[in-house]
Amino acid sequence: MLWILSLFPKITSSYGKEVDNLFWFIFFIALFFFLLVQILMIYFVIKYRNRGEEEVSKVEGNTFLEIVWTIIPTIILIVIFFYGVYVFDNFQRRPPANSMEIKVIGHQWWWEFQYPNGYTTRDTLIIPVNKPIKLIMTSQDVIHSFFVRHFRIKEDLVPGRYTWTWFKAVEPGMYDIQCAEYCGSRHSKMIGYIKAIDTKEFESWLASVSKEADLSSLSPVERGKRISQLKGCNSCHSVDGSPGVGPTWKGLYNHEMVVIEGGKEKKVIADENYLRESIVNPNAKIVKGYQGIMPSYQGQLSEDDILAIIEYIKSLK
Repeated sequence: MLWILSLFPKITSSYGKEVDNLFWFIFFIALFFFLLVQILMIYFVIKYRNRGEEEVSKVEGNTFLEIVWTIIPTIILIVIFFYGVYVFDNFQRRPPANSMEIKVIGHQWWWEFQYPNGYTTRDTLIIPVNKPIKLIMTSQDVIHSFFVRHFRIKEDLVPGRYTWTWFKAVEPGMYDIQCAEYCGSRHSKMIGYIKAIDTKEFESWLASVSKEADLSSLSPVERGKRISQLKGCNSCHSVDGSPGVGPTWKGLYNHEMVVIEGGKEKKVIADENYLRESIVNPNAKIVKGYQGIMPSYQGQLSEDDILAIIEYIKSLK
């Protein structure tokens, strides 16, 4: 049986053991009854097989057996229910009071992590070891699911509402984040990482990036570049002319484009007004040959942020 345990990733969170114990409890109960049913079925098929045309098996009901195989599964299901509630409520839904809160936003098809100091990372969540982390999560577009096998956590990210989960990494290392909810054509590419590091190393890193979170000292072009990186724009729009999910930003400004508006084709110039509209209402005019899958950034970006991104696009000649 040890070879089965080796198929599971190593537990590296504080309550992963309780989750695995619940799993194995349910698994072995299901395995016992599966084998019992199969063995009895084979036994009865052989014992009561029809050996001739005149021989007919006579089967009568048994009230006692019917009561037994109704009551026993009912009791087992009640035990499983309360055991599951115990693990869920006492471990997964009770984050310690000193938990660090980090916001998680799911996008098609990348993860955005926002730290308390305003710094944002893309696809990589850096955390301190032995520090409880509470994730406040939502989605920008469709339902995603935040799944980390080593921590035994899985929680859905739903557009228009907040969900949450928590964990505490007990060992340094890199741990895979997967989206466990089909979210579109690039669902399989929506992979991120949790990097658990020593507490002192984390504090030093957080202090260094706090300066980067302040964008006020940057030029409009540099600020726009930084904001576009934080928002993951480069996951769909290249800056070197290479093809992508969306049109490349290189040479885009003042370029004549064919778009679909109201089901009809028309030509537009990619000036400041068009670029702004494409950021706050991207489906108003969809560039011909591309899908209307870009989410709106209305309310997520200030006018200063939008102007900075436009200046950055204008610089990519």
